[in-house]
Amino acid sequence: MARRLSILKQPIFSTVNNHSIDYPTLSNLSYWWGFGSLAAIRLVTQIITGVSLAMHHTPHVDLAFLSVEHIMRDVKGGWLLRYMHANGASMFFITVYLHILRGLYYGSYASPRELVWCLGVVILLLMIITAFIGYVLPRGQMSFWGATVITSLASAIPVVGDTIVTRLWGGFPVDNATLNRFSSLHHLPPFLIAGVSILHPAALHQYGSNNPLGINSSVDKIASYLYSYVKDPVGRVAFAIFFSIFVSYAPNVLGHPDNYIPANPMSTPAHIVPEWYFLPVYAILRSIPNKLGGVAAIGPVSVSLFALPFINTSYVRSSSFRPIHQKMFWLPLADCLLLGWIGCQPVEAPYVTIGQIASVASFLYFVITPILGKLEDRLINTSSGEGKLPCFFVTTSIMYAISSLG
Repeated sequence: MARRLSILKQPIFSTVNNHSIDYPTLSNLSYWWGFGSLAAIRLVTQIITGVSLAMHHTPHVDLAFLSVEHIMRDVKGGWLLRYMHANGASMFFITVYLHILRGLYYGSYASPRELVWCLGVVILLLMIITAFIGYVLPRGQMSFWGATVITSLASAIPVVGDTIVTRLWGGFPVDNATLNRFSSLHHLPPFLIAGVSILHPAALHQYGSNNPLGINSSVDKIASYLYSYVKDPVGRVAFAIFFSIFVSYAPNVLGHPDNYIPANPMSTPAHIVPEWYFLPVYAILRSIPNKLGGVAAIGPVSVSLFALPFINTSYVRSSSFRPIHQKMFWLPLADCLLLGWIGCQPVEAPYVTIGQIASVASFLYFVITPILGKLEDRLINTSSGEGKLPCFFVTTSIMYAISSLG
């Protein structure tokens, strides 16, 4: 018994115990707080299936598409590996997007969790890079033209743009050197994501998860074991069923039909459309006629996400107690869905005009956030001592808190 206790006191076991078993977690966390651990499971699945596929994929312009067909037809279980990896990327983005939306709604980015949020944004950017590089590897028609269009955007950068494009391509066309470079680069970002994913929960555990009520997270805590380990698997099983339906019954529904045609540099597709998780950014990119302007418009998207914790001015975290923000939260979500729809439409009227309006509207949330925080705080605090302000917001907050705790 004493020897067993001494083993458990070893650094590696004590670290695992402190951060996964005895780690104090809030007792009122809902299923929305399970998408972080679910994303970690998706990452592990993507790495395992990706490494397995890399053993059979041939990064050569004449053999890449055929090697994918070889995996599907000749490798035992290859069809499952390919469909799990291809659809797993979509599932990974769905999980992360829901995780981000939960953080936006409940104010999980607010102080003192700025580092947690910023590390999450870094993970998202690395995911986008990894997914784009991986999309090029099958050497389908849409993969080829997507790589040609997106990488050529770097040519809009003054002075060094053409040099960057040439370095990316390894020559002047998107050819064998390009495919070799992208194949090599595709294997690095997933492990960078894994590294940042370790830092992400480490930063989270410094202050604990954000309380759904928006109050101090240092009270009303219980051990993670048996609570999270019973509650979270329910969401994981539900998501696994959702994932398995796509893999088993609709494995190609999320992909573009043209990508099941071998790449043909002499035949340009009628509409070049990226994967669905790139569509909102792609819509912003093409809404600006000038190539440099389109590239410059993408930068503020990531900058705005990084800046969100630092431009927040509200003392109240959760939207449950911010009636105005609770309604404003749905505007960026609706705008993102609109941009996604515009991104898969032809570049013609009225889609171009709608995309331009939606692109401008996508930044309004980040402009309104600091103003809205001060406005709501002022509505709650101003003149409250003189009895001039009806206690609507305060009363609503107290009633919600009582009902939630009950």
